[in-house]
Amino acid sequence: MQQLFINNFKKAVLLTSVTALLLLIAVFIEGKNNLFLLLNNNLGTIADYFFKYWTYMGDGIIFIPVLLLFIIYRKKYISLLVATFVISTLLTHLFKDLLIPHEPRPIKGIADISQIHTVAGVELHSWGSFPSGHTTTAFTIFFVGTLFINKKWMLPVGFMLALLVGYSRIYLAQHFPTDIAGGMFAAILTLYFSLALQQWWEKRKAQPKLD
Repeated sequence: MQQLFINNFKKAVLLTSVTALLLLIAVFIEGKNNLFLLLNNNLGTIADYFFKYWTYMGDGIIFIPVLLLFIIYRKKYISLLVATFVISTLLTHLFKDLLIPHEPRPIKGIADISQIHTVAGVELHSWGSFPSGHTTTAFTIFFVGTLFINKKWMLPVGFMLALLVGYSRIYLAQHFPTDIAGGMFAAILTLYFSLALQQWWEKRKAQPKLD
């Protein structure tokens, strides 16, 4: 597909897949609750404020400024961005609302809630834990970035920024590590489906019209 840096995207997918798998292995070794409590450890006031607000970088509304950038610089690929938003939303809600709607979040899944570090002003949710929608969104935007920004810093910086969103969901006691790994894989599926749709759309437009 022209004008897309597919090799960069594939590297990002590999890095994300390995990270998600390592996270699942850690869950298998430590246990779901124990790993959550380890990562949820109180890191201090600065961390509380940072993660309280950085987590919004994984909110669905982040697609709006990205869409504006596409309207200005990448009109040809607006359909690709819209597809990523729609597919990522459908994937996360497929699990949250239909397949496993009663999957408990940490506040309900851990008996002794006094062990959980919480941040003032953050409303804790109880159900629909898997996967983390914020993580899905953050990594979806990261993958889109790798497709269009052919800079050496994009892979490490973009990955760390997205990973911090994922970690914020654990730090804010909203998700288990398994949910973060699930969000990473959901983002990967989102981009592959979206790229397939974009390719189909371009081929369809290229076909000669019959009178």
